[in-house]
Amino acid sequence: MPADVHFINRGLLLVRINDFLRQELARAGYSGVELHKTPLGTRVIIYAARPGMVIGRRGVTVRQLTEDLEVLFNLEAPQIEVSEIEVPEHNGAVMAERLAQRLERGDHFRRASYGVLRRIMHTGVTGCEITIKGKLTSRRSRYQKFRSGFVAKTGEPVRTNVSHGIATAVMKQGVIGIQVRIMKPGAVSPDKPIIQHREPEIPPTPIITEAEATEEAPIEEASSIEEYTEITEETTEVEETPTEKITEEVTPSEEVVTEEPPAEEKPKRKRRTRKKAEEEKPPEEEKPKRKRRTRKTKSESAEKPE
Repeated sequence: MPADVHFINRGLLLVRINDFLRQELARAGYSGVELHKTPLGTRVIIYAARPGMVIGRRGVTVRQLTEDLEVLFNLEAPQIEVSEIEVPEHNGAVMAERLAQRLERGDHFRRASYGVLRRIMHTGVTGCEITIKGKLTSRRSRYQKFRSGFVAKTGEPVRTNVSHGIATAVMKQGVIGIQVRIMKPGAVSPDKPIIQHREPEIPPTPIITEAEATEEAPIEEASSIEEYTEITEETTEVEETPTEKITEEVTPSEEVVTEEPPAEEKPKRKRRTRKKAEEEKPPEEEKPKRKRRTRKTKSESAEKPE
């Protein structure tokens, strides 16, 4: 058998088993299945929110599933393992199945969708998108989207950080399709890189033992008296040289300075008052008073010949 045909048949087998288990384990919160071939047989891992319903009372449901897988799909010695989903709200398949069950019970599609959306967002996911398509309120089919937060649609983040789930609700007016996309918490898109700040490295403090602390530091030998006297003599010689020059320059200036005779005291000027100034002024000559010109005088002066 060619390699490409082998992988295609293996993918088709996985799809058929997934559809079968989704119908059988709808109430158990079925999420997905994995197949691993081993020397002892085929290992089947089933992911579900309620593993107790998958196992059944005293393992009745598990034994029935192993027989069905062996007969219907020709699996060699299937060994079923059930894995519990820790947080069902982060799984798109589980939440899509729960929304389909609410619609089949008779809840309005808007009320049921918003309730599931709020429940998912309260768990701290980055974003969620719910799409419902079918005959919702009229005879014509249409679709309605309910979204919150950020959900990636293309690229590598879709494969690694987005959980996708599909479910169907059978209603009187027809079948309603449900699609749920959940972006896991802590997911970062490639266009928003994370900048990490490094803290400065602090060197470790040296640890001092008791033995090192008790050890006395070495005492330096004191310098001899002769060395001390030589150092003092050198310093005094250096200090005396500038003082001698200063005295030589200052002494002649003192001889040139002569004492000035005391200045003669000037007599104090008496203060002149206003009364004395008026008395000392010479009498002013009285000017003759100028006669006032009237209309008569003006007419007489005009009549006089020149």
